[in-house]
Amino acid sequence: MAQTSPAWQDYAARMADGIVRPESRWHRPLARTPRHLFVPRWWESGERDGAWAYELCDGAGDTGRWMDIAYDGGLSVITRVGPLHADLAAPGAVVPETRPTSSSTLPRLVTQMYQHAFIADDSRTLVTCGSGYGTALACRRLGDQLVTSVDVDPYLIEVARERLAAIGHQPRLEVCDLTGELPGGYDRIVSTVAVPAIPASWLKALAPGGRMVTTLSRTGLLVVADKTPDGGAVGRVAPEAAGFMNTRHGDDYPLAPDDTGLWHTARTAEGESVTTGLYPVMRVNSTWDVRSTLELIAPGIKHRMETAEDGSRTAYMLHDDGSWARATAPGARELPTVHQGGPRRLWEELDRIRTWLVIDGDLPISGAAVRIDPDGTCHFERSGWTATINAK
Repeated sequence: MAQTSPAWQDYAARMADGIVRPESRWHRPLARTPRHLFVPRWWESGERDGAWAYELCDGAGDTGRWMDIAYDGGLSVITRVGPLHADLAAPGAVVPETRPTSSSTLPRLVTQMYQHAFIADDSRTLVTCGSGYGTALACRRLGDQLVTSVDVDPYLIEVARERLAAIGHQPRLEVCDLTGELPGGYDRIVSTVAVPAIPASWLKALAPGGRMVTTLSRTGLLVVADKTPDGGAVGRVAPEAAGFMNTRHGDDYPLAPDDTGLWHTARTAEGESVTTGLYPVMRVNSTWDVRSTLELIAPGIKHRMETAEDGSRTAYMLHDDGSWARATAPGARELPTVHQGGPRRLWEELDRIRTWLVIDGDLPISGAAVRIDPDGTCHFERSGWTATINAK
């Protein structure tokens, strides 16, 4: 479907109306940017032949569905899984379960990030590239000369340059590891990939008083911070949760350690400690405040959850230090039997956070103040509670 077809404009206008008010400076970019051109093919996940997999979708084969997908303001569209770009995959390709490595972020969240950045008409702005759609929005809002877009993937930069040019934009596009040195100085840095810690290079690249907006890996934390005269930054955790793919430094994420043996232990062992949990089994990965607080207190925990045919629910927690927990309850509202082993009691850490939530009504990470040292060390504080993510 050509970019001049009125059909896509109708879809884009409706999407814009659903995301911002008509007087917003982001309404016109949303309504007049053809997102479908940036996602001509994509991957959809689902169960196939009894196993989870990604299946290739081609917009040209079903333009109605293409428009529905592309102009759903609350949908991220996966464009790369493992090392395989949807653009380059064979028709009908199916990829066994793996980690997605690039996407076109949901327009609602991209716009929210830009709004948190308080981008002025003259703000020199660095954004992350991916499909190039978010870059196009920034160009519509600011003009090409103020926008720099970076990605670690040379193909993404190449194809984004072509698609942006097709709609009249020529911002600066650079192949760049976002956690390393940045190509210039900026008034705003907006990252739609998650970083394990704030890179010191961002603080060097930010102009005095400049603002960064980003998320932190393995959490739902959206951090907004302004550069301070000492070379650090201060800000807050935004009230909205956000999550993005983690930064990577090569063609794919590195292989995870083989923890098959420890998962087997978590599934079958009696446990060095067997207790009754204080609360029903919860799906930790579906929360943002509990998950984020747990990651700050006990970083690196992996989570799985299973529901059996009889309705019983089992949650597993695992850590590379050898700690594990298994909590099984006969139903969604019943207390679980908890088996734990290894050097730490992971489920007790989770129950401690949930008790905190029950007593106070929220967790201190919500709305916490943020202070970032010049080396990227990130400090959180609220009502006497503190946590730190050290510089990498």
